[in-house]
Amino acid sequence: MTIWFTVALDLVGFGIVVPILGVYAKRYGASGYAVGWMFATFSLAQLVAAPLLGRLSDRIGRKPVIIISLLGTAVGSFVTGAAGALWVLFLGRAIDGASGASLSVAQAAVADMATPEQRPKLVGMLGAAFGIGFVFGPAIGGLAALGGPHVPFYVAAALATVNAVAAMIRLPETRVSHTPRTKGPKAPRLPIMRRLAIIGFLGTFAFTAFEATFSLFGSVRFSLTEGSSAGVFLGIGLVLVAVQGGGFGRLAAKVPAGRLYPMALVLVVIGLAVVGASKSWALLIIGLLVLSVGQGVASPSLTEMVNHAAPPERRGEAMGYQQSSYAVGRVLGPPLAGSAFDRIGVWSPMVAGAAVTAMALCLVLVWGMHRSATSVPPVHVNPDAA
Repeated sequence: MTIWFTVALDLVGFGIVVPILGVYAKRYGASGYAVGWMFATFSLAQLVAAPLLGRLSDRIGRKPVIIISLLGTAVGSFVTGAAGALWVLFLGRAIDGASGASLSVAQAAVADMATPEQRPKLVGMLGAAFGIGFVFGPAIGGLAALGGPHVPFYVAAALATVNAVAAMIRLPETRVSHTPRTKGPKAPRLPIMRRLAIIGFLGTFAFTAFEATFSLFGSVRFSLTEGSSAGVFLGIGLVLVAVQGGGFGRLAAKVPAGRLYPMALVLVVIGLAVVGASKSWALLIIGLLVLSVGQGVASPSLTEMVNHAAPPERRGEAMGYQQSSYAVGRVLGPPLAGSAFDRIGVWSPMVAGAAVTAMALCLVLVWGMHRSATSVPPVHVNPDAA
């Protein structure tokens, strides 16, 4: 529960920032394309940092890496709030992104503690922390924005600082110090990890295209304000909490994660397509609901597939590598979505996201990852391998 609380509080800070960042950046003259690159900067830093932090946590432990990252998040949020120019805004997002790479370390910590039978439920609960971030983050951010456009970022910085202090006091160390580290191939060289990374990249590309442009989409098609956009993310968060905090654990106990994953991708495709086509509130709400349920099942399903495939002594590295694949999606998705928004139409990021998710679904089926009990075989590394 301590790890869950730490992650949830961290993601509340993230949720404070995401719904308002696009409109906030426009105060500094940012175009839709620039807003996309601002989201991408966060993820580019995460791309570089995630495997390094994961490997470091395998060596020195999960706790110190998480604490350092939380302090980095505090610095990044403060810099973003104090920005007096667009380039400072980019700097703040880069610092925050590198620090946010610690999520893979937290996922490894949960896997360290759980038995194979417990793991799907705990992975789902950790996924629910994302929903908590979307529930409370936008609400806090919307209230804080009443005090001025910079205030939400200062609130996020203060929250990260408190979280770091609490982690120093309460967070347990989960890495088993006596577990020998093998000399086998690194995570990126394992074929199954490469396939999981490709699928994860495509899914993340699609969802972050939606994330980065929805506030712009909503403002044009439905005249949504910053507060209204935050309300939409609040609704998404409530669905994620319900699905991942309760529903996923029960589903995964009956249906293997690898079979749940393609089903969830179908829902994501439908949800994104409906959102992009929506011109009425009823259709928009239906699309967002379907999308949220699909994403709520897809994310923990893929995490469980990675946990099963990774050698225990390289779990931090494997999760960091997978997190990097997500970061690539976040690097490319937002700027391309922003560019499509500017040049093609307000609907285009959602429809493109649906097409990319459909591509991920096809790969899952072609590679047969949905057929076996867990979809992916566990990796057994030969200690004598070069």
